[in-house]
This record gives sequence, structure tokens and C-alpha cells, in this order.
Amino acid sequence: MDHGNQKKKESVLQVIPETMASSPSSLLTKILCDAGESELCRDDSAAFLLKFVAIASILLAGAAGVAIPLIGKNRRFLRTEGNLFVAAKAFAAGVILATGFVHMLAGGTEALTNPCLPDYPWSKFPFPGFFAMVAALVTLLVDFMGTQYYERKQQRNEAASEAAVVEPGREETAVVLPVAGERVNDSKVFGEEDGGGIHIVGIRAHAAHHRHSHSNGHGTCDGHAHGHAHGNHDVENGARHVVVSQILELGIVSHSIIIGLSLGVSQSPCTIRPLIAALSFHQFFEGFALGGCISQAEFRNKSATVMACFFALTTPVGIGVGIAVASSFNSHSPGALVTEGILDSLSAGILVYMALVDLIAADFLSKRMSCNVRLQVVSYVMLFLGAGLMSALAIWA
Repeated sequence: MDHGNQKKKESVLQVIPETMASSPSSLLTKILCDAGESELCRDDSAAFLLKFVAIASILLAGAAGVAIPLIGKNRRFLRTEGNLFVAAKAFAAGVILATGFVHMLAGGTEALTNPCLPDYPWSKFPFPGFFAMVAALVTLLVDFMGTQYYERKQQRNEAASEAAVVEPGREETAVVLPVAGERVNDSKVFGEEDGGGIHIVGIRAHAAHHRHSHSNGHGTCDGHAHGHAHGNHDVENGARHVVVSQILELGIVSHSIIIGLSLGVSQSPCTIRPLIAALSFHQFFEGFALGGCISQAEFRNKSATVMACFFALTTPVGIGVGIAVASSFNSHSPGALVTEGILDSLSAGILVYMALVDLIAADFLSKRMSCNVRLQVVSYVMLFLGAGLMSALAIWA
């Protein structure tokens, strides 16, 4: 009897190394995927305390970042028309660009190429880049359609307000004469459609075309052109900034949920400590860029406050949800990896598009930037500095 049991034990001990020799990597992968987070540096009580430190730090950093442009728009040195704001916004744009490329896209690639996922279809196609591309194209479409919608809405409101203040007997003259008087060239009036319809009516159409003719002419950096810069800025402060601020908030919030959840479910103080510093830095400057866009869009105080609070609370709420599900959450499960990878990739596409098109190109290709060499140099330095510092944080988080 004992001799039979001895033979069984020997056979079992022989099978284990044979199995490991035949496919050691697959067995190790299965163990890691089933185990979830590594036990290395795991300390549940210390991690729990650090998560509350993270909530407080990230909440304060995000709230401060988004509040500075909103509160300071009436202060001379922080107003959105000032050079200091343009330089700070360039730094924030670099942070957002690096977040999309270095953090979000890299995180999405890591999740969707994880060996815990089945080979088909995840290893057969570069899904992270594809999802990022789709997100960028959809953002372009939403950007275009949203701008068109808000422009029409703003123009209807302007037309209605002008019709209300113009005397009934002089309404036709006030609306038509300024436009007719300006149509000396073959170029269309600013705001005119191909069919001849005028979007901007009355004195505003005359002023808009007057600004437009000076901005496209020679000597745009002389004193006369600068005299019309603020009028052109009033046009920018309409539909464009409304759409930009809303889409930017959507992109930031989508990845803030993921990074908050990732921190919340972690039980490793070695992982959480660097994340606190990295995410606080990241949230502050993303909040600054978002707050600047909200300020330029000139929302009502209530709407601006709601958008600012929504941004500031998203990552702390994600951390709280992570704390609640930490005991049952396996970050290496296929469902968690696919969800994280897709959302990270989509967020990357949105953030890269917004950083390049609506933040960087909008400022760096403007007449104001081309006419001010000192501002150009400072803005480029701040842009590369922001992108470089945010990229360097990938070493720790």
C-alpha cells in the first residue's frame, strides 16, 4: 500500500516539471493572470491611507488649476488676453499632448497587448492606434458640428437682439446698408454663405468685415492692425470656445475616470506614492487649460462652476470607486484589460486632437503670435517644457 502511494507521488512530481518544461511561459502567464496584482510591496492598510492622501492632493490640484483662469480673468496679470496666460496655456497644452501620446496611448497599448488576453483578435490587429484614430476623427466631426450649431444659435440671438433695439422705421437701413457698402471687392463679407445669406447682420457685420479686411492685408503687425485685435477676439469668444471647452472636458474626464480607478484598486504603496505626485501635477495643468477654455467661452458663472467642479471631482470619485471594488477587482482579467485599453486609446485620440488642433495650432498659428517674437520664443519653450516634464513622469507613473 505504501509502495503504491510512493509511486503515485513520484508520478505527480514528474508531471509538474514536464508541464513547466513544455510551456513555462504560458503557465507563468496563467498564474499571474489569475492572481491579479503582484504581492510585491503589497500593504493594504498603508495603501488605504495613501489613497485618501491622493484624493485630497488631486482634488486640491485640479480645483486650483481650473479655478485660476476663472477667478483671474478679471485680474490684469491673469486675464486670457495677456501674454502670461498664453505662455501658461502653451505649457498646459504640452502636458495634455504628452498625456495623450506617452501615458494614455502607451497605457492602452499595454492593456490591449497583455498576454492575459486571448490571441484572437487582440494580437491580430493594432487596436490601440485604431481606436485613437477613430476617436480623433469623431472628435473632429463633433468639433465641426458643434461649432456650426453654436454659431447659428449665437447668430440667431444676435439678430433677434439687434432687431429689438433698432427702430422699426430704420430696421432695413441698419441691416442692409453696412453690408452693401462693404462689398467693393470680390471677397465675401465675413459670415456670408455662398448663396448670399448673411449670418451676421447690422453694425456687427460691418465691424466684422472691417476687422477681416485688416487681418488679411499687409502690415498686420502695425499699430492699426493691433487696434482691431480685440474685436476679432470677441468673435473667437463665441461658438468656437464653447465647443472646445466641452470637448476638452469630455476627453479629460474620460481618462480621469480610468486613472482614478487604477489608483483606487491598487494595494501597493510603491505604485500609489509616485502616482500621487504625477496625477496632482497632471490634474493641475489639465485644469488650467480647461479653465482657460471655459473662461474664453464666457459661460455664465453657474455653468462655468458646474464644469469646473465636474472636472475637479472626477479623478477623486474614480479613486473612491476603486477603493470600493478593490477587494473583488482583478486588474488582469480580460474584461478589465479590454475596458481599460479601449478607454485609454479613445482618450489618447481625443487629447492629442484637442492639444494639437484646438490648443496649440489655435494659438501658435495666430496673428498675435506671429507678430510677437518674444511671445513666440517663450511659448515654444513652455510648450516643450510641459511636454517634456509630463513625458518624464512616465518613468515613475
